[in-house]
Amino acid sequence: MLRNRKWRTALALAALAALLAGCVPEMPDTTTEDLLHGNWWERNVVYYFSLMLDTFAEWFNGNYGIAILLLTIVVRTLILPLMIKQYKSTQAMQKLQPELMKIREKYKDDPRRQQEEMMRLYAEHGVNPLAGCLPLLIQMPILIALYNAIYYNGAIAKHTFLGMQLGKAPMDGEWYYYSIPIIAAATTYIQSKMMQSQASGQQMGAMRAMLVIFPVMIFVMALSFPVALPLYWIYGNLYTIVQNYFMYTRRAKKKKEEESEQKTEKKSEKKSEKKTEGKARSGKAAGKKPKRKGARSK
Repeated sequence: MLRNRKWRTALALAALAALLAGCVPEMPDTTTEDLLHGNWWERNVVYYFSLMLDTFAEWFNGNYGIAILLLTIVVRTLILPLMIKQYKSTQAMQKLQPELMKIREKYKDDPRRQQEEMMRLYAEHGVNPLAGCLPLLIQMPILIALYNAIYYNGAIAKHTFLGMQLGKAPMDGEWYYYSIPIIAAATTYIQSKMMQSQASGQQMGAMRAMLVIFPVMIFVMALSFPVALPLYWIYGNLYTIVQNYFMYTRRAKKKKEEESEQKTEKKSEKKSEKKTEGKARSGKAAGKKPKRKGARSK
């Protein structure tokens, strides 16, 4: 029943993605200067991101494909400390999960006492349950501004990168245009798979569902979006994959190696203890003199 519900949710989200993809307009024929006449968000935020794209493109002979890559790296690196803070908060919360489960089970009939005990546990370990949300809230406007800058920069729509016009949707282009949605979906899958390896308990079910849903959504939406936008997703995914390798995969490998080393040390200690005990026993046995049966009668 639960499995069917997950698949229904996945299909519903895929259908929603298809509907949204069909409603996406073409990239507008605007310039960076036109953003100065837009709303507050466009004038004060998106304009500067678009200006950076134009500047980076000038550095590479007008190549906006490389400009998008460079700006993605700059923005992601600037918000990296927030991601690290979010990672540490998530790790701290995962360590407390066994104790939190005990509290939920113990006070399942008393929600107020349950909340008090959970807050006491957070205070004892110095964990803020909302600390993981704050970095996410800060970085989202930055990523949205970058996304808007790519969308509203008309020079990007006219530019050709790797034989593909960045303002044209893959479904309207040649057969090789479809490589962009495929790569976008594949990198999204790898990124989600790496995140799933760090999930535990109740999170596993949600992560498994996302592992199917997200790549499908990205693929369907990338078919109708101008190439520049899924290209940005690909760059962002590749950066996140490298980031997750050092934050999750590499640390997990080190942790496993340390655990295996500790197990090996414990085994060697037990073996040495057994050898020491065996030598002590053999020494005692050798030190004992055999009793004489009796003295001769005179």
